[in-house]
Amino acid sequence: QVQLVESGGGLVQPGESLTLSCAGSGGSSLDGYAVGWFRQAPGKEREGVSCLSSIDSVTYSANAVKGRFTMSRGNDKNTVYLQMNSLNPEDTAVYYCAAGPRLGFTNIDYDYWGQGTQVTVSS
Repeated sequence: QVQLVESGGGLVQPGESLTLSCAGSGGSSLDGYAVGWFRQAPGKEREGVSCLSSIDSVTYSANAVKGRFTMSRGNDKNTVYLQMNSLNPEDTAVYYCAAGPRLGFTNIDYDYWGQGTQVTVSS
């Protein structure tokens, strides 16, 4: 069982940046797992934003965030970050990290989920 904790959400203005963090807690570790970031806006389905390979830490981003969001793994192997730049109101959502054995952009690719962190982009 992997326990995930996200942090770093908040309220920002359009054009600003935020960095989200996701870490394994309670003795669990993200090392060896593929990790994904997802988001769910009010009234919309959860969508994959970015994911990171467990093998070589190569990252992939959805078209909606490509060039603006960057995912990375910390040197401790237990923390994953989502650097979000040039935020706009359409990025407003609850952001979740997830871990599992398979890399992908769909919910079924991941077995473990964090509780989510709210990101609000508004002027």
